[in-house]
Amino acid sequence: MEMFIMSLTIFVLAIFVGVEVINKVPPTLHTPLMSGTNAISGIVVVGAIISSGGSEHTTVLSTVLGVAAIVLATINIVAGFMVTDRMLNMFKKK
Repeated sequence: MEMFIMSLTIFVLAIFVGVEVINKVPPTLHTPLMSGTNAISGIVVVGAIISSGGSEHTTVLSTVLGVAAIVLATINIVAGFMVTDRMLNMFKKK
């Protein structure tokens, strides 16, 4: 139970820090910021693959959560690259 409380506290603090950091970013930098988060989402996909993979400590819950993380992070990566590509196309000469 103590480990759960500690993990929950870290999670909540990470949410607060994330909201504060994102709110301080000016609107002109949102697209470059999204490009940077694509790299982080790639790391999430690798971690989710590892956590959902078969090992002696893998449970059904960790497999289901790992697959959900893979799907959501992949959607985030694809959408982020699409937005970035669209933004870059706006600056090309016609």
